[in-house]
Amino acid sequence: MDLLSFFTMVVVISASGALAPGPMFFANISRGIEGGSKSGLYFSVGHTVVELPLILILAKGLLSTSARPLVSVIAGLLGGVTLIVFGLLQVKGAWSGVENFNPSSRGLGRSSLVLGIALSGLNPFFIFWWLTVGMKLIYEALALASLFGLLFMFICHIWIDYAWLILTAHLAKKGRNVLKSKAYQVLALIFGLLLLYYGVTFLTEGVNGLLSIVYS
Repeated sequence: MDLLSFFTMVVVISASGALAPGPMFFANISRGIEGGSKSGLYFSVGHTVVELPLILILAKGLLSTSARPLVSVIAGLLGGVTLIVFGLLQVKGAWSGVENFNPSSRGLGRSSLVLGIALSGLNPFFIFWWLTVGMKLIYEALALASLFGLLFMFICHIWIDYAWLILTAHLAKKGRNVLKSKAYQVLALIFGLLLLYYGVTFLTEGVNGLLSIVYS
């Protein structure tokens, strides 16, 4: 995989994950009503505090393993299936939005930074994403350019989180409902379809790798 293809893949998959409504997204909007883009920035930093160490731990495990081909197969199969499921869910829900979402900053605490840490570290979806889809991205990054590839992958991934959380917090302060906007629905649909594409690609690579191991 060349650098441009890898960059495109990481950005598309990361953006798709960022677009998916979850606890952090809703809390970020709720806090953004008061704090605006500054609150979104603190959420992003809190998210990074959890995400970066997790990536390094997973990367260390991949670097130390002696069964790289098998790890590639497992990452491809798990990542592919996960992306296909998430893609189907995102396409299905692209036009529905969230019907009963009434943002409120009450009960969410006063520190967006702490909330960003808590809602990342305690979010099963976040951990599962990195153990499946994220593991595949880490593997490809290491295969592409070792530790430099990992750094490149992280930068390509993390700026999406910062841009999205800061933007949505800013729009919340302006009184706009992001989930109900036509632009959001179209983006969710497009990225959902792209998730399906990469899911099939990952799954195909995993199956081909498995067949190579079996018949080698």
